[in-house]
Amino acid sequence: MDSSLPEPGPQARAASRALMERIGAELAAGRNWMSFTRYMELALYQPDLGYYAGGAAKLGVAGDFVTAPELGGLFGRTLARQVAALLEPGAAILEFGAGSGVLAAALLDALPAKQPYFIVEPSAELAGRQRERIGERAQWLERLPERFRGVVLANEVLDAMPVHALAWARDGIAERGVCANEGTLAWSERPAAGAVLAAARAIEVELPPSGRYESELGLAARAWIDALAGMLEAGAVLIVDYGFPAREYYHPQRSMGTLMCHYRHRAHGDPFYLPGLQDITAHVDFSALAHAAADAGLDVLGYASQADFLLNCGLADILGEADAADARRYAPLAAQAQILLSPAEMGELFKVLALGRGVTQPLLGFTRADRRGAL
Repeated sequence: MDSSLPEPGPQARAASRALMERIGAELAAGRNWMSFTRYMELALYQPDLGYYAGGAAKLGVAGDFVTAPELGGLFGRTLARQVAALLEPGAAILEFGAGSGVLAAALLDALPAKQPYFIVEPSAELAGRQRERIGERAQWLERLPERFRGVVLANEVLDAMPVHALAWARDGIAERGVCANEGTLAWSERPAAGAVLAAARAIEVELPPSGRYESELGLAARAWIDALAGMLEAGAVLIVDYGFPAREYYHPQRSMGTLMCHYRHRAHGDPFYLPGLQDITAHVDFSALAHAAADAGLDVLGYASQADFLLNCGLADILGEADAADARRYAPLAAQAQILLSPAEMGELFKVLALGRGVTQPLLGFTRADRRGAL
């Protein structure tokens, strides 16, 4: 591990040790093996100890990474234009995984009509932060509602859903799991089986000269799509995240997968470093989401880069409303736009996928450069 990574304080290190003990106990009960998806679930969501369940700051300058809404209000104000165009009378907004609550606050400020705003937040700690920011302008739900009409939002949510780690080789497909090795955590493999093997076999993978190809499989994200399809009576789902269509996700040059960890604004590839103190993510396979949606009876309404989506929604117009001569006000907006739109920043890596049921009008964010054909 990179020795330049900042050292945690005593309290944080103690929390990580407690989580390690929890993981170790489960490994001992499971003959020293657990799937990576189970490890990721514990590392991120174990009550009181997982990364998203603990008390440390996650987002923004004081945390480990910055999301588009955390940059400032430009992202939320632009997204609000698409949300407003989708809202029918009596419809509501449902945000899944609302982070610090900054996007919800921006949308509530920007939308002309005050439709009900619901938040489903798996992290009790983050839900508390959201309540501090938003107050009574939103309602929190413990789970997805049975029926819903309106707009569902998921901004940088699916990349943190647990994934299965896999390795393709000439002699078959292995599931990469976790074991304890002399007091530390390490990778351990066994033959893939059941639903994991069936899904892995459906993926076209070209083995590199080494004869081994590693990547991830997001079955939890597909199950989430199924759950949304079961509740959505009418409306749209907007998913914003970093990822690729399948042919890019499983490209021969991406033979080491997409797992990435974030700790104090440093990105690295060791998911076993300080469990509970760092974010663990995998890029999103947007083709898999689109196919899961179609299988569940939802329509794929659009797919575009974040840059194209935001420009279609009028980001340039919003930026143009600011007085460029007023450097103190204009410069921060211009800096936000640069990060949101630049291919070297968020503009190309981040994508927007729109799914829906009963939506007949074309969506504003996909009027140009719709890439549904790439899915």
